[in-house]
Amino acid sequence: MLKYMHRVFYITGLLATVQVTLLLQSDQSFHPQKVETFPSLPPAENIQLLIHKYIFAALPRTQRGQPIVLGGDPKGKNFLYTNGNSVIIRNIENPAISDVYTEHSCAANVAKYSPSGFYIASGDQSGKVRIWDTVNKEHLLKNEFQPIGGPIKDIAWSPDSQRMVVVGEGRERFGHVFMAETGTSVGEISGQSKSINSCDFRPARPFRIVTGCEDNTIGVFEGPPFKFKMTKQEHTRFVQAVRYSPNGSHFASAGFDGKVFLYDGSSADLIGEIGSPAHKGGVYAVAWKPDGSQLLTASGDKTCKLWDVETKSVVTEFVMGSQVEDQQVSCLWQGQYLLTVSLSGFINYLDVNNPNKHIRIIKGHNKPITVLSVSPDQKKIYTGSHDGFITHWDSSTGENDRIQGVGHGNQINGMKIIGDSLYTCGIDDSVKQVDIASNNYTSADIKLGSQPHGMDAKGDTIITASVKEISVLQEGRKVSSLPVSYEPSCVSINSEHPDVAVGGALDNKVHIYTLVGSSLSPKTELEHLGPLTDCSYSPDSQYLVACDANRKVILYKLPDYQLAHNKEWGFHNARVNTVAWSPNSQLVASGSLDTAIIIWSVLNPAKHTIIKNAHPQSQITRLAWLDDGTLVSVGQDCNTKIWNITAF
Repeated sequence: MLKYMHRVFYITGLLATVQVTLLLQSDQSFHPQKVETFPSLPPAENIQLLIHKYIFAALPRTQRGQPIVLGGDPKGKNFLYTNGNSVIIRNIENPAISDVYTEHSCAANVAKYSPSGFYIASGDQSGKVRIWDTVNKEHLLKNEFQPIGGPIKDIAWSPDSQRMVVVGEGRERFGHVFMAETGTSVGEISGQSKSINSCDFRPARPFRIVTGCEDNTIGVFEGPPFKFKMTKQEHTRFVQAVRYSPNGSHFASAGFDGKVFLYDGSSADLIGEIGSPAHKGGVYAVAWKPDGSQLLTASGDKTCKLWDVETKSVVTEFVMGSQVEDQQVSCLWQGQYLLTVSLSGFINYLDVNNPNKHIRIIKGHNKPITVLSVSPDQKKIYTGSHDGFITHWDSSTGENDRIQGVGHGNQINGMKIIGDSLYTCGIDDSVKQVDIASNNYTSADIKLGSQPHGMDAKGDTIITASVKEISVLQEGRKVSSLPVSYEPSCVSINSEHPDVAVGGALDNKVHIYTLVGSSLSPKTELEHLGPLTDCSYSPDSQYLVACDANRKVILYKLPDYQLAHNKEWGFHNARVNTVAWSPNSQLVASGSLDTAIIIWSVLNPAKHTIIKNAHPQSQITRLAWLDDGTLVSVGQDCNTKIWNITAF
């Protein structure tokens, strides 16, 4: 269970900015989050502002045929990986505790702790390496270097935390060795002719560096300054991983030929092959037990194996599944924990004593989240992603599971809970049903005439807004459809009146219809200056709020749909993607392409609170309120964040 520390700020008068330090506390210790800034707070005699957050973090971004690298904290408390521009740090005992570093300007590929534990080095797609501290909550940048001119695939530190080697797909060279403090070169990585996938620094003197390359060779380098010594050519396909044992006496290599070899750590002489071969598919990663007596391997044959180094024989085999997404693309041995990553992005905690059952599986999303819904009792949060998967989360603990069964298989554009069922629409032009109790898709599959962009429901009636039509669904089937030419982008149904609002992406209008039975008839139109992106009736049915690509959030008063006030809600800097009402109908939250969330007050329309960089470097895709003081946000960064807000 997560606990939180609140900081309350009493603000008097007109302030330019206020900075709020956000702290997350586990059962053991505080965990700092980034500092958020709330600019342009409106004048007020006495505003009480209370905000904190926690994160349901993204899974590692995976790609078929590509290994990923897990990094471990030398103190054994945390592990880290990358997803998009983010480096994600998670507590290994309680993975619900997480922190996200978002300062890379392009996709980050790998991150590694320094042996001292004070710094993390992360490398990205452009060839940049950022070295940043782990002590301050702001993760202050120590240095940034560009050692190669292409994607960085692996990073290794020298045991004294002074030197680094990076490898990848550079245009002029495939790797480089340099001083972490100054960037000064301390050798070169040469002698291999293709992209280098993996590297490691010998953790004892005399220093050595080994690299694994796509020319099927292992490079061995002596130094400092580091110079090419030899290549090892035992592998017949790409070498995907090279790792020294904790004391440096050996190193192991793994390749796409399914083979794992063991070498002397100092001379690089071949000691022998582990297994014959070790796996039936490519081996993506190896990890050493802290005492160096055993080796963990992860393979595309959907198994992980534990090997005794002395006898080179299998101790335990972990069969991870039978589907393509059960391929194993990474592993880490951190203290008593054995972690592997599946192609699905799931992080598995292996149980050495019971290979048939994992201690824990961390699930979630590793693709952008596109839809969000909250259960009526506020205990469950449902999120759906670009790849068609739905995850449900316990709103208080972060525990989660994925919905089982045959779903859309691609992007989900709408989601709504009705009674005991969750209904979804996707770009496969269909509406599907999930039985909440069994956590499974049912056989229901309602075909639509075109691709849906949104959906809403009232009672047993579902209305979908598709590219070419508005469809009315009742009793599990489509009962009517209204052809339209303005490409509907969103839909909302008034809970008390027969009004239905549909936003137009081509004509910049909100179209209001009257729903009688299963028939829709036009009622009025509301002009905007940009394409409509979202609209929503208030829970008390007194208001309609609509947002558009022209950065505006506009509030209408029912029943005449007149402007509710003369204040312009236009403080976003880019397209507004989504709006959401608090249950008491007093606050509206809007999320934008500009990465910000703004909380607007219906009772005091001149006042608003901006949560800047709510999802840094990621647009906000959906918002929902758990209760009148708790907001959920999801974004293209695959993270789900919960904010406690008491304002105005």
